[in-house]
Amino acid sequence: MPNESSGFRELTQGVSARLATLRRGTPDVMKSFGDLGRTAMSDGALTTRTKELTALALGVAARCDPCIGYHVQTLVKLGASRQELDESLGVAVYMGGGPSLMYAANAIAAFDEFSEATP
Repeated sequence: MPNESSGFRELTQGVSARLATLRRGTPDVMKSFGDLGRTAMSDGALTTRTKELTALALGVAARCDPCIGYHVQTLVKLGASRQELDESLGVAVYMGGGPSLMYAANAIAAFDEFSEATP
């Protein structure tokens, strides 16, 4: 989890800034990854919000704080409720055990942080 002096907003901004170097160095790879993400997350039989909840659960299970930050930020923008977040995190904990429980706490902190900034 981000340290006490920084939060998920600062974490995601820092990762985005560092990824800019990779975008310059491997533009085709990064474009392809971005295209994959846009295609995978677009509405279909599952809504984008459902897909983002799934991605968050996978980020928790993978113990990836930047993933948690990015997907929670998007979920807040999509209007996801705290109950939707909590239920998705419950599935992540069920499938990932204790380590996922610890990262679920990080996802809750990210949700609270990004929600505070949303009018």
